[in-house]
Amino acid sequence: MKTTSFVDSMHDQSSDCWEDAEVKVIRLRAFGMFVLIAGLVSAILLSTACSRADAQASSAPPPPKVTVAEVVGRDVTEWDELTGRLEAVNSVAIRPRVSGFVSAARFDEGALVKKGDLLFEIDARPFQAEVDRLRAEVARVEATVRRAENDLERAKHLSSDNAMSPEEIDRRAAFAEESAAQVKAVQAALRAAELNLEFTRVTAPISGRVGRAIVTSGNLVSSGPGEATLLTTIVSLDPIYASFDADEQSFRRWSGRHNGQPIRMALADDEKFSREGTLNFLDNQINSATGTIRGRAIFRNQDVSLTPGSFVRLRVPGGARYHALLIQDRAVGTDLDKRYVYVVNSGRVEYRAVQLGPVIDGLRVVRSGLKSGDLVVINGLQRIRPGVPVDVEKAAMDGRA
Repeated sequence: MKTTSFVDSMHDQSSDCWEDAEVKVIRLRAFGMFVLIAGLVSAILLSTACSRADAQASSAPPPPKVTVAEVVGRDVTEWDELTGRLEAVNSVAIRPRVSGFVSAARFDEGALVKKGDLLFEIDARPFQAEVDRLRAEVARVEATVRRAENDLERAKHLSSDNAMSPEEIDRRAAFAEESAAQVKAVQAALRAAELNLEFTRVTAPISGRVGRAIVTSGNLVSSGPGEATLLTTIVSLDPIYASFDADEQSFRRWSGRHNGQPIRMALADDEKFSREGTLNFLDNQINSATGTIRGRAIFRNQDVSLTPGSFVRLRVPGGARYHALLIQDRAVGTDLDKRYVYVVNSGRVEYRAVQLGPVIDGLRVVRSGLKSGDLVVINGLQRIRPGVPVDVEKAAMDGRA
């Protein structure tokens, strides 16, 4: 009984040890599978993360592309801009100097004429008749003078023989002098008649552009102060005035630089102030009602393209020349009441607040905020912000928008 129990006991212990070994093996296998699965999962997750990172890196947008230009530095002159009107240096109303009927108008309306060109003809027949009459009258009184002088000479010879009284000699001498004076009077009347005959040909007193014919052939025209008939008008074209009103502040800036000061002019549809003239008149007082002073400049108009009455823009130097930095207006951004530009430095965008001056030859003067050599963004401002990297394309800083 004891032997059997011992064997059974040993058998039971052996079975328990075998079972424990199997459990350990199973547990080791389970742990190994867990480690393997965990490693595979980790590898898969790592691979997925790397793939996503690579995908995100490959899909990142490139830096924005902008156009930059270097700030322009040059000597400039600031100009005061004014508005004005062109005026003819000479403007003449053509009126007749004798009364009569117009026989012909000898010009093309609106054409250019030269001094002395025939404009109108007035019927000259009455004036020619008066000239002829006075010429005959001159001949008659000259004959009277010769006869009076001969009578005086004979009287002097007779007086030497006491055949002629001194009173008669004095009378004949007075008649001879009177006849000579009559000749001068008739000759003066003849010259006046010849002038009237000449005035029947109405000619241009100046060179310029003639207006329309207000009076046509067959009409009676009158002469004389206050009642002379207006025939047409002529305005000179070269040179030509540009009159303007300047404010008191501008006038004081020009102090000491009045007559002869250069002025530039542009017509209403001109982009550039390409015409150059000089200031030739400033009034002697400022209008107290408007605070302005009347001025006038003179310009050459050899191609007669400028017309009196036209609206013009004028620029007058407001001060001495100085060195300035200039940029295009399109490079300037607005932030409420501030102005700024973007500058590219080492491939990144910088914000610069600027103070601006006037536009000169298409470029804006920058009074502060920039320095020589700065690269200013002139195109693509809406795509950038301070601090971002940019892809730069260089261009010239010119006056075109």
